[in-house]
Amino acid sequence: MDYKKKTILLALISFSLCLLYIFYDLTGNIDYILPRRVIKVVAIILTGGAIAFSTTIFMTITNNRILTPSIMGLDSLYLLIQTVIIFSFGSRSLVMMNSNVNYVVSIVIMAVFSLVFFRLLFKGENNNIYFLLLIGMILGTFFSSFTSFMQVLIDPNEFMVAQDKMFASINNVNTNLVYLSIILIIGISIYFLRFLKYLDVLALGKDHATNLGVPYEYVVKRLLIIVAILISIATALIGPITFLGLLVVNIAFEFLKTYRHSYLILGSVFISIIALIGGQFIVEKIFTFETTLSVIINFVGGVYFIYLLLKENRSW
Repeated sequence: MDYKKKTILLALISFSLCLLYIFYDLTGNIDYILPRRVIKVVAIILTGGAIAFSTTIFMTITNNRILTPSIMGLDSLYLLIQTVIIFSFGSRSLVMMNSNVNYVVSIVIMAVFSLVFFRLLFKGENNNIYFLLLIGMILGTFFSSFTSFMQVLIDPNEFMVAQDKMFASINNVNTNLVYLSIILIIGISIYFLRFLKYLDVLALGKDHATNLGVPYEYVVKRLLIIVAILISIATALIGPITFLGLLVVNIAFEFLKTYRHSYLILGSVFISIIALIGGQFIVEKIFTFETTLSVIINFVGGVYFIYLLLKENRSW
């Protein structure tokens, strides 16, 4: 089976799982239950799609299948933003009470941070993508440490609100945020289309891409900003899921076995939807909400991450 047929197969499986989740055991007040399930599925598709989409781009730029956008500290920055707002204004401030305002503020701050970060790092001639990753790891550690410090200082009741932001939650997705996310992701996807043709060449590395006529710094800067915005949308929508991108993109590479990024991106998105829909179905129907989806994803992704490290170590 070639990669085209495999992509179609993944699309059919993800579509079937969506229908199963929406209509399984649909009894009682259907007018209330059905719209809520549809909104959950749409939120899962948006989040999974954004994470898989951005991680595929990021792995191509870095030419490394272990590094993910979380390495830049964006997840940690999101938690820091929420904690700073609660610490400064309280959990009943306008930004925290109005989910739309909180969503927009979080995305804008994370996108501006990424834009300034990338511009400063690419300003010098000797700065490269690995220097960017090193600085991102340092900033991520700093954000996490500062967040923990501020959470120790705030009121215990306020801490409960901040702690709630630390875990991904699909059950309490705001409808307005879903609609806003759809608009943002469509806009980003349209803008990305002009750079899609470069990804297959970028996978060869900086030197080969430059020799083949790719304006490397121009393209990489804009792709990294696209990655930052997509991760910002996904994180602000339902919260951080650290290992999802690592898991689904590597599975897509192994399953599709192609260099064509148009199919790799689609395959990663479909696998991400399968993982999230299947995981949420297990959480609700088997574990009866005794655990969360992020715990399952991070556990499986963490084990797979260790496997990848051991695999790379053996190859050396």
